[in-house]
Amino acid sequence: MDLVLGIALAVVALVLVVVIGIYNRLVGLRQGVRQGVADIDAQLRQRHDLIPNLVETVKGYAAHEGETLQAVIAARNAAASGSLSSGDEQQLRGALDRLLALGEAYPELKASANFQSLQGELADVEDKLAAARRALNAAVARFNAARESFPAVLFAGALGFAEADFHRLDASEQGTVDQAPKIAF
Repeated sequence: MDLVLGIALAVVALVLVVVIGIYNRLVGLRQGVRQGVADIDAQLRQRHDLIPNLVETVKGYAAHEGETLQAVIAARNAAASGSLSSGDEQQLRGALDRLLALGEAYPELKASANFQSLQGELADVEDKLAAARRALNAAVARFNAARESFPAVLFAGALGFAEADFHRLDASEQGTVDQAPKIAF
């Protein structure tokens, strides 16, 4: 009887060690997914912070392009509100493209060091945003693969680890900026 009890305790201890290992690994991978979402949000915040400066720079050169400037501000404020769908970020990207195209129509604007600097910063933010999206997708893939692999699949649901959604990126793109700056024309 003592041998059977010893074997049973050893099996229970082994299962407990395996479950603890699975739990700790999944916690670490879930944190990677959360970090990916936070990185995207940080890049969106930086993008939202650059837009008013870019608009102010363009405003001085292209005062009669008020419709384009208004569209950029409206798209930025909608994306920054955090209450609408991620389609707002796509509309903002389109409005920014139209704003940057004004540089082609106004050679003196295109030559402005301030405009060039802001345009370069915005391009850098867009590159970082794309990299953050790729990193999030990779983190989600790692988390889901670990969650669905054996033996983790036996315990992950019971331990409270739900599948991470690649489409969670959309929710993060709502852009939660603390305060939208007031810009008047």
